[in-house]
Amino acid sequence: MSTRRSRRNTPHEVVERALELSRADGCVVIADEHSSANLRWAGNALTTNGVTRGRTLTVVATVDGGQGAASGVVSRSAVTADDLEPLVRAAEAAAREAGPAEDAQPLVGGEKASADFTEAPAETSSEVFAGFAPALGESFRQARSGGRELYGFAHHEVVSSYLGTSTGLRLRHDQPTGTLELNAKSPDRSRSAWTGRATRDFTDVDPRELDGELSRRLGWAGRRIELPAGRYETLLPPTAVADLLIYQMWSSGARDAAEGRTVFSRPGNGDGEARPGAGTRLGERLSELPLTLRSDPGAPGLECAPFVLAHSSGDDASVFDNGLPLTATDWIRDGVLHRLPTTRHSAGLTGLPVAPGIDNLLLEGGGSRSLDEMVAAAGHDGPALLLTCLWYIREVDPATLLLTGLTRDGVYLVENGEVVGEVNNFRFNESPVDLLSRAVEAGRTERTLPREWGDYFTRAAMPALRIPDFNMSSVSRGV
Repeated sequence: MSTRRSRRNTPHEVVERALELSRADGCVVIADEHSSANLRWAGNALTTNGVTRGRTLTVVATVDGGQGAASGVVSRSAVTADDLEPLVRAAEAAAREAGPAEDAQPLVGGEKASADFTEAPAETSSEVFAGFAPALGESFRQARSGGRELYGFAHHEVVSSYLGTSTGLRLRHDQPTGTLELNAKSPDRSRSAWTGRATRDFTDVDPRELDGELSRRLGWAGRRIELPAGRYETLLPPTAVADLLIYQMWSSGARDAAEGRTVFSRPGNGDGEARPGAGTRLGERLSELPLTLRSDPGAPGLECAPFVLAHSSGDDASVFDNGLPLTATDWIRDGVLHRLPTTRHSAGLTGLPVAPGIDNLLLEGGGSRSLDEMVAAAGHDGPALLLTCLWYIREVDPATLLLTGLTRDGVYLVENGEVVGEVNNFRFNESPVDLLSRAVEAGRTERTLPREWGDYFTRAAMPALRIPDFNMSSVSRGV
């Protein structure tokens, strides 16, 4: 074992060696160095903590043939110097055995290199919690004295990605990702409240402040009110807006829209049905509010990779696009659909601009009011609901992007600008595209943690939305 450990080369050396070993017509190598640290707690006490490290190497081999280029992709973990040649040969074999790749394009070229490509990977450790952990201990004491029990976890990960290609690219990106989820329960477990935060380094989250918010919500839940299903004026907090719009982004590929399969397809002429080739809804107004939905690799606090890192090909990504530069992109601009995600291949099929997906999402253009200020303006013409978060979101109809899901960890009744109690949970049926068209107010944009999709997508900034007639389709019991 000591021999194998001694032969574990640095990430940039692994990339260079894999490229040297390649006998394919083209080659892309991505070395991802992972490190993570976590804390977990239950009943106002830490339960576990730990630190992990690992490496994943992805090799993309491309082989030119008479009918077009084919690609083979192989990824493996814990790769050492001894594993490199078998891995490269496996990718080449996969490429030779595959048919022509539909998304085949010339590999991104250029002798471009990141200045830090040969430097050691960034790492996290338990030190990332140096300021957070003492504050967490204080929040335990604060909760205990208030008759609450805190449960939750904090997770921090750093991934250093090294990308090298046979065309000369040598790019590197370090991605820190931190999440905090905190749940407060009453001692008899009859009341529960949740909050969460996304962070890059845990210097900007205070668990004592979050516990104070959870205490307020548990107080609201002291009065229980049963409400039937129906349409209610509803305040969606930023976390719920993020979950809905992330799913919308995942469903907005240009090719599917152009071929008539999604909510972003333009209806066919005459018969009112969407059909392949009928086009997209680009240029249509989706919201009367001047909202802009955008992604930007350089967004402060939400920074992400400024170039494509594709470990596999799919509807919205292509391994041939690895290394393609990413720039700020408006998906919706001032309420009008402006861009749909494309690879170079799908851009060629649809005639739309190249616009790869980016690993963050921001909704801007709302007002300056906080969620509390929006609550104070709600419930004056009838009961209104304040949600905490959504979960178990599933697609019902791709043609309208109708989604269903459940509310969780607190639905509160607002009357005349005040929260007067907690109501039962609901199942909802709504389309995020339709919600944007019906929203009558957007609040202040703030960084938020999606509850449902937080394992896959954490970099989001959203406002709260006021929906005059949110469809609570049925009462949910036992949640």
